[in-house]
Amino acid sequence: MNYLAFDLGAESGRAILGSLDGGRLSLSEVHRFPNEPVRLSDGLHWDVLRLWAEIKTGITATVKSGVKFDSLGVDTWGVDFVLLDKNGDLLGNPYHYRDARTDGMLETAFSLVPREQIFNQTGIQFMQINTLYQLLSMVIARDSQLEAAKTFLTIPDLFNFWLSGKISCEFTNATTTQCFNPLSRSWAFPLLEALGIPKRIFPSICEPGTSLGMLLPAIASETGAGPIPVIAPACHDTGSAVAAVPASKADFAWLSSGTWSILGAEVQQPVLSEKALQYNFTNEGGVFGTWRLSKNIMGLWLTQECKREWGLSYNELTRLATEAKPFLAVIDPDSNIFLHPGNMSEKICKSCANTGQPVPETQGEVIRVALESLALKYRFVLGRLEELAGKRLEPLHIFGGGINNRLLNQFSADATGRMVIAGPVEATAIGNILMQMITLGEFSSLQDARHMVRHSFGIKEYYPGASDGWESAYQKLKSILLP
Repeated sequence: MNYLAFDLGAESGRAILGSLDGGRLSLSEVHRFPNEPVRLSDGLHWDVLRLWAEIKTGITATVKSGVKFDSLGVDTWGVDFVLLDKNGDLLGNPYHYRDARTDGMLETAFSLVPREQIFNQTGIQFMQINTLYQLLSMVIARDSQLEAAKTFLTIPDLFNFWLSGKISCEFTNATTTQCFNPLSRSWAFPLLEALGIPKRIFPSICEPGTSLGMLLPAIASETGAGPIPVIAPACHDTGSAVAAVPASKADFAWLSSGTWSILGAEVQQPVLSEKALQYNFTNEGGVFGTWRLSKNIMGLWLTQECKREWGLSYNELTRLATEAKPFLAVIDPDSNIFLHPGNMSEKICKSCANTGQPVPETQGEVIRVALESLALKYRFVLGRLEELAGKRLEPLHIFGGGINNRLLNQFSADATGRMVIAGPVEATAIGNILMQMITLGEFSSLQDARHMVRHSFGIKEYYPGASDGWESAYQKLKSILLP
């Protein structure tokens, strides 16, 4: 059997075909396309219609390749959403989470509902990009779209609706919104009411692995695919990726490495303690009743912006960083100064100067400061994660496109003092495919599916090296984070 996964990330989207043969899963990329925000007069948006056209192109390309596929599934990033009118039509282009309309919305929300109450009802890390604050900004602005809306859908739910005709919010992506109560496993209606967000727009929740129905006849005809089941995997990309972690034991930490880094552990119950609130951790839904206790970290966004600014390749940036002076300075990658695009190298230098440290003078020094600081932030977050989980977490499984940066992988092992297992790079697409396979009866459990992943894809191990410089750099980071 063959399975088609659409994996839409913050930089690009892919249509990836997965085939199981002889107990091993093989992947082939059928279609790849860029995913870039579009700035309009009212702010930063996603080009959702172009993404929809690319999804249909991916289906058509798969059909034309001569491979018959048995199901398809879509995963994307979290927090962003669309609003539909009473006819199920788009009311506008979805905003990009980096749009400035949520500036100041955290403080506005806390003036209406105490921070502790928001966390108790949602268990989600406080970030201004969260759906809750995007919706609140629309309430404050008296946005006509919100007043006219009948239905709220996250981005993958929109594509599922256009593919299958089914309106529903998939569980793992719904939990990213900070509009969802992890204890009741339903929308946090008391919180939404208190913030003036209309309850009527939120649809029912479906579990990961739900078969939403067959591909709509018009789409089946347009693409030549015929009646193919549309399956909701873990529609949040990190949810799918964690499902594909090739872990052989329970007490591991995982790190999704990409535009964002997300560091976490797989737990059986959400953690809503005072410490979890204090440390600003998040509880997002996983597959088969699990939860992802984790924290978002800015990730390779800083490096990506420098790449765009300078017009260099990732390989060239890594080479320059390898040759640069180590431990020149330390920054907090999660500082708000780095959230919005533009002038990233200048922002990194400014952050160093503002904390009384040497300022990078070369491109290599800028990138090395960013990568070392990211690895040190991993150590800081991992320590707090272990405190919340009540146990040591090892190894550290790293997956996603960021594992192609071998320098960062080694820095991560050196900074955390943990063995790092890097791979698979296409963990999100693999997890998407695994959930399709399980839904159609190819595997009976997640454990069996993960066992197959371990034997299908190459992984690379990194071991902690010399600790010289890392400890003093870590203390410097702590002085910035905990002044």
